[in-house]
Parts: sequence; structure tokens; C-alpha cells
Amino acid sequence: MLLQRPQFSMILLASLICVGIGPAHARARRAVSPPPQISSIAVNPPNQLTPGSELTITMAGTPHGVASVHIGSVAKTIALPEVDTGIYEGTYTVSTRDHLSPTDALKALLRVRGRSATLTQALTAQAANGAAPAPAAAPPATVAASASAAAAASIPTVIDKFTVKPINKIEPGAELKFTVSGTPRAKATFSIEEVAKDVAMVETQPGLYEGAYTIRRLDNFPSAINITATLDANGQAVRSRLTQSLLIDGKPPVVKNVSPRDGETVITNPVLISATFDDAGGVGIDTKSVRVLVGGVDVTRNAGVTPQFFSYRADLKPGPYAVDISARDVAGKTLHHVWSFTVASAAAPAPLALPLQIVSHANNAQVGAGAVEVKGRTGPDAKVDVQVQAIASIAGFFGLSQQIYAQTLKADANGNFAFTFQPQVTVPGTRYEISIAASKGEMTKDTKLVLFQQR
Repeated sequence: MLLQRPQFSMILLASLICVGIGPAHARARRAVSPPPQISSIAVNPPNQLTPGSELTITMAGTPHGVASVHIGSVAKTIALPEVDTGIYEGTYTVSTRDHLSPTDALKALLRVRGRSATLTQALTAQAANGAAPAPAAAPPATVAASASAAAAASIPTVIDKFTVKPINKIEPGAELKFTVSGTPRAKATFSIEEVAKDVAMVETQPGLYEGAYTIRRLDNFPSAINITATLDANGQAVRSRLTQSLLIDGKPPVVKNVSPRDGETVITNPVLISATFDDAGGVGIDTKSVRVLVGGVDVTRNAGVTPQFFSYRADLKPGPYAVDISARDVAGKTLHHVWSFTVASAAAPAPLALPLQIVSHANNAQVGAGAVEVKGRTGPDAKVDVQVQAIASIAGFFGLSQQIYAQTLKADANGNFAFTFQPQVTVPGTRYEISIAASKGEMTKDTKLVLFQQR
């Protein structure tokens, strides 16, 4: 039976609609991506939660996402950049404000293409089956081109300002907060020379980036520390060096261990003049600022100057001499110290006194790792009391003074004596202040030797 034209048209239209709509629905269903997954997460080392400890957090999950974690009551969101396909990793240094315990919750978040996955576990729990996180399967790579990217490449990348929020003291767990302002939508990082490299910063407002670094136990902050920020955008990378002090208002540096001592009379030539700089809690003396006057004459160019001490050796005519030294530390705090001594004529009769001489090492010398032997000479059979103080000078131990050796010795028949001390922890830059006092009958004599741990 033949269909009427209107009926045939309606049937044909319905068929076309069904043919067109069916595949479209199927394509739409196939376009919906599965939700992301977090396969595992691990924290190493799992049991070191004291201030200054650095935790490495590694997550495995769906690739090409944005990952982050929260730890216990820590307010900071810890970003986990994707270091390999499906592997996200970041670090967090425990602050003095943190009070972490192994049972604190570790909350992980992974966002991929507008969808998210979460995982919560105990802070010290390890990855599944005790194994390191394995990368998730990677989707096929896609390539996209954009005309706007070419246009953006012509925009110069600039850093307008690089600042830090000063802190009271450089110590383990203290947090340095850095801010950079400049070109928006850039990749921002900062580096602390010999301490940390390319630490990621977050863009909190267009063109404003913030990042933080928590000082670890054995971080070594040199006196002339170099901290730089980098902005990478539009195919250009620009850098800016931090010119601001890290410290709020630290104590000014002081001069200690002067030699010859204030008011002392010496009869030997040449005369060695030296002193140490003590900038406890600071980042050291600016060596370019040091100025040394001996008897009113500027001898700085002929003196040996380091961030820890200065020394000057010269033949001096008999008479009184004043030593005038001035300097400033890296934070801009100044010091000024004056003391005096007298050089006696070699022909003058030597006063009756107990001799005491350090044969080795020279004052302000550097010593290597391992046991340190000190030799000296005094009166025959004299009693010699020795004390050694170790004063560490790196970020984790600023201001820490510890007695590492104390002993009473007896010089031999020729007045020779020797002793050996062993540093418990060999930390580059540590200052060893060695006090030596000799006595025999009613006569006494004391001196001090300063040594530095080689860097």
C-alpha cells in the first residue's frame, strides 16, 4: 500500500532525527572523562617532625593535574608539582609554629580537568604495600596552538620588586617569606645560594607572587648570602637579587679575643695583632666595610680580613699602640672597638713571669675535620688548665656555645705540653675558643687561642 505524501514525510523526518541524535548522544557519553584517582601518597622521612626537618611528600595518581596537601593544623597549602607522568612531589620544612604528631591527618587533593579526588591518611602512613608511588597511566598527548601565545611573546617580562619579611633570628624552623611583583601569569621561583634552588612561588593576585622557605637544621647561610627571584613568562626569564636584610633588628656585631690583650706589654717582634668578629644571630661581617688602624695608621690593605676575624703582623718600634677597628655586618649594624698595648724594647729586662707560648696552631688558623692537636710551651713541670668552647656559626646553630674539652695537664721537664680535642659535630665555620692557663708556684700566665673549622 502506498503511503500518502504527508505520512511519508513524517516518517522520513523521524528517521533522520533518530539517525542524527543517536550518535551525538554516544559521542557526548564518550567525551565525559573518568574522575581522577589518587593511587598512593608517602611522606619521607616519616618520623622526623621536629622544627627544621624537611619532609618530602610524593603522590601517585591521574596525570596532568594540580595536586596539593594539608598536614594537620598547618595552615599552609603545600603544592605538589608533577615531576613525572602521574607523580607529584613537594617538600615542607617543619616550622617552630608547628606541633606535628605521627597521627595528624594528611589530606591530599588532586584536580584534573575540573574534577577532583581526595585522600586522607595518617601523616606517617606509607604508600600502599610499602612501595614507592607508581606513575598512573598517561593519556595520549595533545598538541594545541594558540595565536594569543605568539602575541604574548612580544610582551616583556619584568620584576618590579623582590622583598622578604624580616625575621628575628636565623634558626631551624624559622620561616622566610618572599614576595615578588611583576609580569602576571608567569612561573615564579626563588633560590637561596648553597641552600635551596628554584623554590616555587604562587601567584596570589595578578602579578603578585608569594613563596616561603623554612630553615632546616643544617642549612648553611654564608655571610654574603645571594638570594634571587626568577620570573619566566612569554619565553623570557628575568632575575632580581634580594637587597633587603633577612633580619629585623639583630644585635650589632662585637669584637672579641683581641691580641695582644688590652693593656698588655709585648717584647717580641714582629707583633701579631688580631681579633674575632662575633655576630651571633646575624649573617656575618661585610668584609668590605672593615677598617683597621694601628697607631693611627690605616693598615687594612695589609691585614688579613674574613667574616670571622682579622689579623695583621708587623715589626713595631717600642712604645704604646692603639688598635682602632670599625666594620658593619650584612644587615647594616656597625661596630667600633678600640684597645691598646705596649711594645717594650728588647734590651729592657724581662719581668719575672711564667712563660706561656702556643707553638701550634697560629691564632685564627683554620683546622680540618677530625681531631685537633694543640702544642705549647711554658715553665718546666707547670700545671696547665685547658678549656675548649665550640661556637657554631651556621643557621641551625647560631649562638650555640658548648664546652667540648676541659683538662688539667702537666708540662714536661722542658716545659712542653700538648692536648687533642675532637669536635663532636664537624660544622664548617665553627669557632673554637681555647683558654689556656699555666701556673707554677706563685706565678701564673694565661692566653687564648682561636681556631676555625674549615669550610
